[in-house]
Amino acid sequence: MNWFQPTLDQLQSLGSSPDSRLRSFFSAGRPIFIARAPGRLDVMGGIADYSGARVLELPLACATFALVQAQDAPRCEVASRRGDRWDFYATDLPLPAAAEQADRWATYVVGVVQALLPAPARSGFRILIDSSVPEGRGVASSAALEVAVATAVAASLHQRIDPAELAVLCQRVENHIVGAPCGIMDQMTSACGRMDRLLQLRCQPGTIEGYVEVPAGYRFYGIDSGISHAVSGADYGTVRTAAFMGLRILITETPWRGRYLADLTPAEFSQFARSLPEDMKGAEFLERYGGISDTATVVHPDRRYPVRRASEHPVGEQARVDRFVRLLPTLAHHPDAANELGQLMYASHQSYSACGLGSTGTDAILELARAAGPERGVFGAKITGGGSGGTVAVFATSEAENVVRDVAARYSAERGREAQVFAESGPGAAETGVLALRT
Repeated sequence: MNWFQPTLDQLQSLGSSPDSRLRSFFSAGRPIFIARAPGRLDVMGGIADYSGARVLELPLACATFALVQAQDAPRCEVASRRGDRWDFYATDLPLPAAAEQADRWATYVVGVVQALLPAPARSGFRILIDSSVPEGRGVASSAALEVAVATAVAASLHQRIDPAELAVLCQRVENHIVGAPCGIMDQMTSACGRMDRLLQLRCQPGTIEGYVEVPAGYRFYGIDSGISHAVSGADYGTVRTAAFMGLRILITETPWRGRYLADLTPAEFSQFARSLPEDMKGAEFLERYGGISDTATVVHPDRRYPVRRASEHPVGEQARVDRFVRLLPTLAHHPDAANELGQLMYASHQSYSACGLGSTGTDAILELARAAGPERGVFGAKITGGGSGGTVAVFATSEAENVVRDVAARYSAERGREAQVFAESGPGAAETGVLALRT
């Protein structure tokens, strides 16, 4: 399959575009580098990534394409297709601070360019973006954008960057230039994922442990709730900060001296949990403990934080993921294991909700999936990524695709929201490679 064909068709159509800015966007005589980076389905692990947990992530068929052409001026000119319209953005390099608020989507693009260009910038790029990854739906649209742009820009600069290192660079841009406190799993999956395989990633800080085959006859689906989610939102940021607060309290108040909450076993956490308050005001924490080790978030004095629940989640999630990894390969010989795998997903969803990261829409999809049940080939479901909306991952048989689509249709009818189904996997950026076109 030619994964670049949709964008090659899009590029060919620019010449007949009614918008003169598109017809003349690229200059003749210079190569255009095209990269593709997919969205991802968070099967297990989710927000435990920033606490050092193991996660299981599936690259999706939907993807972002970046078409990059170098230009002499130290300037970025960006065109991005967003639904039925094109958005344009242009800026001299370096990126002005005011642009971070005025054109947030462009900050992802130009932030990556600045991270790859030697300073001071003496050249720039024209960049065209085309994406089928829905924004704000919990399938890592921002990571797909960053990784696609970074891959194409690096190729145009003749820089050879290890895909895992490129993912870390993209995460750093999102954390410190865009200002969104994401973990590493999204960028790593988009850059390093493999089609029809679960990326097994240990987020300490980002060690790829392998690729887990999905047993024949089974599949992981995604159902978009139609409720926008953002890792920069208050709920995600509050829970993340609370987890780092719990980490600091445990290191200070108990004999444990670990680096990551996910390194605690459930038994150890139970032993030390009495040291953690159910919730705590930021001002009280700062007065007693000074601060947190997370460089992507800060403790707000006037906010209350769910310290115990946020700290407990990655401990339980690590145990659930470990069990999931052991069970999944046994399905061929022990099909009853599918029921336990589904229960692990339901337990993960419940833990998200306990932290305050649930939503009525994702809860409704989960209950419809549960009602369909194993007798119709549907074994489990869970909210994904940063929670508070977004997409639900569903574990079912390959033959149950129509059942999953029926769940999505029933949700749409009951809630009045469009529920897109993600049913296919696709390659990661490194697996796809870069296409160079001569103009």
